[in-house]
Amino acid sequence: MTNPLPELLKLSVAERIQLVEDIWDSIAAEPEAVPLSDELREELDARLADQAANPGVGKPWSEVKARLLGSR
Repeated sequence: MTNPLPELLKLSVAERIQLVEDIWDSIAAEPEAVPLSDELREELDARLADQAANPGVGKPWSEVKARLLGSR
């Protein structure tokens, strides 16, 4: 495979963002193909336990996303 980067950089920013989203979705469709280190697994388990112990803490993703995108 030749280096596709020069051609990809010719895409508009919106097209590159869409490409990244498409690539990420393809990776997320195969979670078993992404290995987790023991350290990362422990961190994720701790975060899940914390969320379960404190369900009212935090904000829903839709609210965070809206704030980050500036559409409060």
